[in-house]
Amino acid sequence: MPVMKDIRTAIRLAQRLVASRRSRRELARRLPSVPALAPGSIEIAVYFADGPVNMYQVRQWYAPLAELAAEHPVAIVSRSPGTMTTLLDESPVPVVYARQVVDLERFVDEQAPKIVLYVNQNARNFQMMRYGRMWHVFVNHGESDKMYMTTNQFKAYDHALIAGDAARERLAAALWGYDVDARTTAIGRPQADHFAGAVPYPADDRTVVLYAPTWEGDRAAAAYGSIATHGVTLAERLLASPRHRLVYRPHPRSGVLDPTYRAAHERIVAAITTANAADPAAHHVYDDGPELGWQLADADVAVTDISAMIYDRLAVGKPLIVTRPAAPGADVDERGYLGDADWLHAADAEDVVARVDAAATDAEELAKLRRWVQHYFGDTTPGVATARLHTAVDQLVARWHEEAAARGAS
Repeated sequence: MPVMKDIRTAIRLAQRLVASRRSRRELARRLPSVPALAPGSIEIAVYFADGPVNMYQVRQWYAPLAELAAEHPVAIVSRSPGTMTTLLDESPVPVVYARQVVDLERFVDEQAPKIVLYVNQNARNFQMMRYGRMWHVFVNHGESDKMYMTTNQFKAYDHALIAGDAARERLAAALWGYDVDARTTAIGRPQADHFAGAVPYPADDRTVVLYAPTWEGDRAAAAYGSIATHGVTLAERLLASPRHRLVYRPHPRSGVLDPTYRAAHERIVAAITTANAADPAAHHVYDDGPELGWQLADADVAVTDISAMIYDRLAVGKPLIVTRPAAPGADVDERGYLGDADWLHAADAEDVVARVDAAATDAEELAKLRRWVQHYFGDTTPGVATARLHTAVDQLVARWHEEAAARGAS
């Protein structure tokens, strides 16, 4: 009913207001003790204008940034008090709070960074992009075939660091007048060199299944989420099997817009709790932690929606099943890996145990995965992607010096 929807919206807004005020008070208490950066000490800025709900987008860059900072000093610029407070606790590199544009101007004046990296397409990116004498570089927060990966917003950045051949072909096909060869550099997936976290269950003979769905989406074309259509049945079948272990890692935004989606998510979490109480040796996992890596690397089979998780899993080269969106308007681009994916339709969720067992033993499917890994990421030998990231940044810094010298502004 419209009235109930309005009430729920009002409650959410009130909760956000309370949380925002709490974050501002906490940050005001902590900021005076944050060491000031020496002027001109930061070479690379990572601009992140989002709130805490999207922290996953910058978290996955922590380890690569920390390594990069040994050669090119890095700082993360935050615009949100809640995000800034979290970054103070987590970030391995210095963090700068720039809530207002005047704060951003002060940072640019004092630090004059050579490169600004962007991990998403937040509209507030343009408040940073108005500054010249620096390279604005889009690095994104994952690789996928979602429509997000071919947005015309790529043209706003001076350069983009992309994963590999698939990304280059995708952009060339979608964007008019965009010189992909000149404006992109393929670096693979450097985050995969820094998979984080310890496995929270014992080594045994259970088949570990990672179910990593995305959120419901904010428009029909991006309605890729499966929690409300596949997820409850899928989870119940796996939890009922004594041979399987479920690791449930939903997108952090799951259920923020759709109460039905939120309810389905809560049913899965409750079912995991019940299954573990009935059989403590099962060690099923509801994972909402900040670390990402062990889930992808350890699971015998992964079930994901259309999202960056597909491609993070592809880089591991282990069995993968993709849920087919039930929403009729969902934009599914099958020109790449998705045209060759092992699809799980909502009607087939009841058979997920058999599908998982088949995926875990199919040699042909594994060989196919290896071919796609090469197409999307190139050489995935540990350390190679990190080296490519560093080379790309070195080249951009060298170009900055060349440009500055040519303009007499070095």
